[in-house]
Amino acid sequence: MSNNHNLVISYLSLREAIGFLGISLPVVLWLGGYLSQGQIQPSISHFYHSSMRDIFVGYLFAISVFLMAYRGYEPVDMWCGKIAGLSGIGVALMPTIPGLEKCIGESLTDGARLLSKFHYVSASVFFLTLAFFCFFLFTKSKEGAIPTPMKLWRNRVYRACGSIILLCIAVLAVLMLTSDGECYVPVWFPPVYTLESIAVFAFGFSWIVKGEAILKD
Repeated sequence: MSNNHNLVISYLSLREAIGFLGISLPVVLWLGGYLSQGQIQPSISHFYHSSMRDIFVGYLFAISVFLMAYRGYEPVDMWCGKIAGLSGIGVALMPTIPGLEKCIGESLTDGARLLSKFHYVSASVFFLTLAFFCFFLFTKSKEGAIPTPMKLWRNRVYRACGSIILLCIAVLAVLMLTSDGECYVPVWFPPVYTLESIAVFAFGFSWIVKGEAILKD
């Protein structure tokens, strides 16, 4: 009984750790970007090309390793954790293009362009897998168990977080497809960075709730 109890606590702690890391990432990058360079990057991924590179990569590796260590209750939980973790590592190791060529004043290699494409694919898989967690894995109950009133509230939170993630992805896709190639003008809350941050907040909050830090039975 003691071993099972400790195992439950470790799973809850792992979920909370993933959630708090996710929520703190945009905040840490925003503050670091402002304090070190006096400006915010156009997206979370663009911090790879700033003085916050090590923080950005370190955070993504930590979140990804925790996701890959996640087992859940069924094999699908484990495999989704591994997919999310591997795609998160892909986001960290395959940087996006630092800026439009006409803005940075240099031509980009074919290798840089290819890495950037893989970066966007990895980011899409990462967020879509996290949304899948919210909609289909976190909302499950033990077979035959009647959901408690608090469990029903948690399910509403999970679905809301998943919807926010998908909505942010959709708006980001529209922004990318309709971009006319203008140079980035530094602002306090760049549109892409803001949407990515909202999606990451939703992801982090869903894992904190799953870790029973709040809305606990």
